[in-house]
Amino acid sequence: MNRFNWQNPYPTPRLPVFARNIVSTSHPLAAQAGLRMLWKGGNAVDAAIAAAAAITIVEPVSNGLGGDAFALVWDGSKLHGLNASGVAPAAWNVDYFRRKLGEENGLARQPKRGWDTVTVPGVIAGWEALHAKFGSLPFGDLMEPAIEIAERGHAVASIVAYKWAAAVPEMKDQPGFADVFMPHGRAPEVSELVRMPGHAKTLRALAENGPRAFYEGEIAECIAAFAREGGGAITLDDLRNYRADWVEPISKDYRGYTVHEIPPNGQGIAALIALGILDKFDVRALTVDRIESQHLQIEAMKLAFADVYRYVADPRSMDVTPEQMLDDAYLTERAKLIDPRRATQFDFGMPKAGGTIYMSVADERGMMVSFIQSNYMGFGSGVVVPNSGIALQNRGCGFSMDPKSVNVVEGGKRPFHTIIPAFVTQEIDGRRDAVMSFGVMGGDMQPQGHLQSIVRMMDYGQQPQAACDAPRWKVNRDFTIDIEATLDLETARALEGLGHTIKSIDDPYMDFGSGQYIWKLDRDDPDRGYVAASDSRRDGLAAGF
Repeated sequence: MNRFNWQNPYPTPRLPVFARNIVSTSHPLAAQAGLRMLWKGGNAVDAAIAAAAAITIVEPVSNGLGGDAFALVWDGSKLHGLNASGVAPAAWNVDYFRRKLGEENGLARQPKRGWDTVTVPGVIAGWEALHAKFGSLPFGDLMEPAIEIAERGHAVASIVAYKWAAAVPEMKDQPGFADVFMPHGRAPEVSELVRMPGHAKTLRALAENGPRAFYEGEIAECIAAFAREGGGAITLDDLRNYRADWVEPISKDYRGYTVHEIPPNGQGIAALIALGILDKFDVRALTVDRIESQHLQIEAMKLAFADVYRYVADPRSMDVTPEQMLDDAYLTERAKLIDPRRATQFDFGMPKAGGTIYMSVADERGMMVSFIQSNYMGFGSGVVVPNSGIALQNRGCGFSMDPKSVNVVEGGKRPFHTIIPAFVTQEIDGRRDAVMSFGVMGGDMQPQGHLQSIVRMMDYGQQPQAACDAPRWKVNRDFTIDIEATLDLETARALEGLGHTIKSIDDPYMDFGSGQYIWKLDRDDPDRGYVAASDSRRDGLAAGF
């Protein structure tokens, strides 16, 4: 067999895809799994679930059967939000972590991997809720492509292999990890065939018994028993009591469109805050990739994060509401804090009282789905339930150990969440229509990717694939700025001149997210279909017919 060098030294820009039925994901086999359901007569939700099941097999470095999910679904006339993020085990609180792990810097120690980062998995409950409300094909049919891939095997894609190898040194000693994700005692190489019989076994059980079997049947018992053996806190009751929640999306108008996000406990509100601040400026008058435009967007994002990191948590614990954080008068005052001549270290304001995969799917009947699922930091906790393929997430890292924080850890509570689907609609003459289903995976990069993409499309008219491929920046938690190596050098130097602390990153796979976009071409002519984009920072594919 020929031993290729899988690195490509040449630029290979992707072109937008036009079709009446489209699935856009970060892995080609997942996109094709979704298309199979559309060919069978299923709708966009059927396709999204099938693609989501398949991508747990082909991109396990980013998501899995033990992760979380969120979705925004346009049913043809209305937008619906789904929060399928899991909750903390009932036993968790600050004292639990202090007794078990001690203290660090005056607070209970918070682990990064292992059982004490594992919250109740929400992704399968998300599939269950989506199928119950919108699915048209039998649930078992939706599992077929993923089962086939898991049993017959697949050749590992380039970027997946890269991320897999990078994760192994940290994960290899976690319970059950090596048995599933280190065939031959190492990470698989590019194009190497990998079979996942444990995944197939679990998916077959879900196909035969329904998704609730994950939380109440033999699968749940295996998860709970493995937790007991390993000192984890998750119990059978934690699993049995979990349900995904339908929620009302939050939104902000921008340039004649309405951008929608899932409400907290997620960080989608950060994108809406930043857009609400940018709406106070004539961004369109500034040159797209030059210093003035980029500085303004970065400062708006910093202002948004200052509030989000202070206020966002499980909504039952928040001091302020999303409506207060998005109040137009409040955002006008926040916008006045931006100095066009220098970078500013912002503090949170005072609103008035009152690892991840993303996919986008649309069908010719007008249904569109914005869907995201994740194990958080790559493979998540690193804990894998034996003979099941269930890699458990580490969303417990999203909690605070500070008793004064609204996001303090507590049993039954959802942590601050990074994964966020997004959607765009437009109202003209009293009629609201779908415009775009989109999202950008990648931790804190997600709302920043939403902001940068929306600005490029709405202010500068860039088509979705161009907006997707454009160089990105990322505001870090300490307000330093990461920039992609492809960002204009003069602009990067000018940002430093304004006082931004810049880090140039030559690794788009790990730091700058990956987006999928589907834009409806004509509200009055459905036969024109959609245009789709898939991010070149992953192995992805936008495919349609």
